[in-house]
Amino acid sequence: MLDTSCPPDRSWSWPTAIRFGAGRLSDLPAALREMGASNPLFVTDEGLLPLPPAQAALAVLKDAAMAHGVFAEVQPNPTGVSVEQGVAAFRAGGHDAVIAFGGGSALDAAKAVALMVHQSRPIWDFEDIGDNWTRVDTSRTVPVIAIPTTAGTGSELGRSSIITDSAAHRKLIIFHPIMMPQIAILDPELTVGLPPALTASTGMDALCHALETWITPNFHPMADGLALQALRMIKDALPRAFADGTDLAARADMLIASGMACVALQKGLGGVHALSHSLGAVYDLPHGLLNAILMPHVTALNMPAAEARLAELARLLDLPGQGAQAVIDWLETLRDTLDIPASLRPLGVDETRLDEVVALALRDPCAAANPAPFDAELAEAMLRRALG
Repeated sequence: MLDTSCPPDRSWSWPTAIRFGAGRLSDLPAALREMGASNPLFVTDEGLLPLPPAQAALAVLKDAAMAHGVFAEVQPNPTGVSVEQGVAAFRAGGHDAVIAFGGGSALDAAKAVALMVHQSRPIWDFEDIGDNWTRVDTSRTVPVIAIPTTAGTGSELGRSSIITDSAAHRKLIIFHPIMMPQIAILDPELTVGLPPALTASTGMDALCHALETWITPNFHPMADGLALQALRMIKDALPRAFADGTDLAARADMLIASGMACVALQKGLGGVHALSHSLGAVYDLPHGLLNAILMPHVTALNMPAAEARLAELARLLDLPGQGAQAVIDWLETLRDTLDIPASLRPLGVDETRLDEVVALALRDPCAAANPAPFDAELAEAMLRRALG
C-alpha cells in the first residue's frame, strides 16, 4: 500500500513519462505545452463525457484557455469505424495532439486515432502479426497524453490498441512502438467514482494480464518481476477498492499495478485473452468481465502445463492452501467476493456459436503464448468449463 502522506507530486519515467498522484489532473495544460501542443482533441466515450471526471478535465483545459475539440463516439468495444470518425474529427479541427481519457476502450481508440492521422494504409494492415508494424509511416506522429479513469487495461502504458473489425467480427491487436503515449497522468481521484462492478471487472482484467504473463513459458525475467509485483498489489488493493470506492490508497495502488501489468504483458498472454477477444467480437461483451469469468476456468485447465509456476506464485503471494490449486482457489474466492458471475451464461453466451468463438480464438495472437498447446480441443474445453 502506498504511503498516502507522501505529497502528490511523484513522477518517474519508464516506459514513458508518468505523473502520479491525487490532483495531478491539474498538470494537463502544462503537459500539453511541454509536448508543443496548443489544440488537442479530447477523446473519450459518450457515457463518460457528462460525468464529473471528464467534466473536470475539460474544465482544466477551459481554465487554461487552451483550445480543444471533443470526440466522444467511442464504443465499449471500439471499432475501426469509430477510429476513422476520430481521425476525421482530428483533421477537421486542425488538432495537434490527442488526450486519451477514460477506460481501456477510450484509451485504445484514442491511441489508434493518433496513429492513423498520418497513415495511408487501412488500420488492419497494422495487426500485431509478424513485422506488420514496419508498415507504419513514422515520418509524422501525433503526441498523446493518456489519462485513465479505470485501473484495468493499463493502456496508458501500452504500445497497442484492441480494435474491432465489425465486418469480420474480429478483435485485432494494432501495434506500433509509437503508440506509446508520451505522457501518462495517473490521478487516483479520477477513479474514486467508479462503480463497484466496474472496479471489479477492470481490476480483474489487470490481474489477468499479470497472471497470464507470469505463467506463459516465454522468457522475459523483467516482465516476470513486474507481473509478480502487480499481483501482490492487486491481491491487497482490489478487494479494498471494491469494498470502499473512496479508499484513495487502494485506488492508487490499483492504478500503478494496472500499468505495471500492461508493461509486463509484452512477455505474452494466453488462452484467457484469446477467448475473451473472440467472445467480445462475437457477442459484443465487456473485455474485463469476460477475463474475470474465464480466468479461473482457463487457468485450471492450464494447470498441468503451468503447475510449477502456479505453485511458485502461491508461495510468493502467501496464499492459503498448497501448490498450484491454491491459485485457482484464490481466483474463485476473489471472483465471488467481487460479485462476478462464475459462468458465461448470465452474459448470454451459450453453445450455439461455440465453434465460431473457437475458430477466432485459434487465430488470436495471444493463443501462441498459452502454457498448454492451444488447439481447438483445449479451447472448446475451456469454454465449456466456463459455461458450467
